[in-house]
Amino acid sequence: MPETQKIWFITGASTGLGEALATLLLEKGDKVVATFRQPEQVAAFTQKAPGQSLGVLADVTNAEHVTAAVQQALDTFGHLDVIVNNAGYGSLGSIEEITEEETQRQFDVNVFGPLRLVRAVLPHLRAQKSGHILNISSVGGLIGMAHAGIYNSSKFALEGLGESLAAQLKPLGIHVTNVEPGPFRTNWAGPSATYTDTKIADYASTVGEGLKASLGRSGNQTGDPVKAAEAMYQLVRLPNPPMRLLLGGFAYQMTRQKLQAMLKEIDDFAYLGEPTDF
Repeated sequence: MPETQKIWFITGASTGLGEALATLLLEKGDKVVATFRQPEQVAAFTQKAPGQSLGVLADVTNAEHVTAAVQQALDTFGHLDVIVNNAGYGSLGSIEEITEEETQRQFDVNVFGPLRLVRAVLPHLRAQKSGHILNISSVGGLIGMAHAGIYNSSKFALEGLGESLAAQLKPLGIHVTNVEPGPFRTNWAGPSATYTDTKIADYASTVGEGLKASLGRSGNQTGDPVKAAEAMYQLVRLPNPPMRLLLGGFAYQMTRQKLQAMLKEIDDFAYLGEPTDF
């Protein structure tokens, strides 16, 4: 295997950023293990680049699936260099109206799914004292939006998981990066999202308008998935990669505005909070 070639494990590679990333990596000459939920997708990906691509059947909400998929990857390629927690979706609507069942599903996929994969791969990464975990979060993991409270909270949780992991694993030679895309031209705001229409009039101007805007952007987002994949390809080859990587101009603009406003608010109300020490 060429010294610069890397072996990737990507969850949720059937569409969107996962698909774009897997495709670009194979074109660049890396090896890719990708998870799918349909057997025909598994077979098609394995045949895409024989000896270089491996499709595995796995649902990230099933711990046994995830563990078996990681073992299959190790049995096939011997080791793993980059782990990409990509599988996820957006549950949009008001916090009050999204059901308990849907809320639990959102966290099962977006938070517990990545946690299952991390726990499955860490013994291997620790043994080899190397590796890079990419958590595909979102600018919505940094900024709360009126129409995406449940989704936001799941991505905020993933952000905390990644930040803590980075501190735990840095002394072991293992990198962790939270990748935070803005709106990209994928199915995220279309077929891949779950919408709970707001029926409460009080939320019409906040949640309702946010849902309309999200649907209106579907297919017209400014982010290019291929360019995002190229950025991640370069990211894992940096000697000192960042713990966070924003993707797209929208993400940078909105995050800078949030941080500036947050610092101002902290300073403005320090007179209340700072004197509370003994």
